[in-house]
Amino acid sequence: MSKTKVRADAASANGVPKQGRVTGPVAPPRVSARRRRPGVIALSLALIAAGGAGVAVLLVQVGHRTEVVTVVRDVQVGQVLSEDDLGKASIALDPAVKVVHANELNSVVGKRAAVELKPGSLLAPPQVTKDSLVRAGEQLVPIGLKPEQVPATALVPGQKVELVHVPAQGATDTGKTSDTSPQTIAGRVVKASSAAPGTGVVVVDVATSANDGPTAAAWVSAGTLRLVLAAQGGS
Repeated sequence: MSKTKVRADAASANGVPKQGRVTGPVAPPRVSARRRRPGVIALSLALIAAGGAGVAVLLVQVGHRTEVVTVVRDVQVGQVLSEDDLGKASIALDPAVKVVHANELNSVVGKRAAVELKPGSLLAPPQVTKDSLVRAGEQLVPIGLKPEQVPATALVPGQKVELVHVPAQGATDTGKTSDTSPQTIAGRVVKASSAAPGTGVVVVDVATSANDGPTAAAWVSAGTLRLVLAAQGGS
């Protein structure tokens, strides 16, 4: 036997295939089939069903529209509402929003605006009243307030105020002690205008008793009246 054959046999004996030896096909790795879990499948189906139900409810809510009453013209505080001031609109409405429904339009015609109404807004029940803003036994006193006299708190209809008489600028307080309380008159805001361009003056209509109306008007004319907000619940 030649040395070459001995080496070849030795290589074969060590586990190295001889040159040109054909090996058998390699079997693919076995992949075990996943075990199906009925609980997971049931949960997935439930989630899909819940998601579909939620989408359906959302679509129904978006598609559901409510006929409501809208404001189509400027309406001042105390003005009697007419049909020409109001319109109708169909909107998707949140149940928490309180509005006058379209079928209630006739019930608000003839009532007074309790606040200033602007075109394009929805009409809410508290914005109208059947009562006159100036009641029997009252008088309306217009008061002009300079910018520095206007409270930072917004003046709104129904806000209770006090009209305070202050000494005229430069006047002396003769015959009176310094601890004398100033004269006051109880009032109620009926309307407050926007600040006038240039001057910033705000005109506030205040309802007072018929007995106090002339006195308040005299204070306004003399420039000795100041308006202060009354405490909540005060008169």
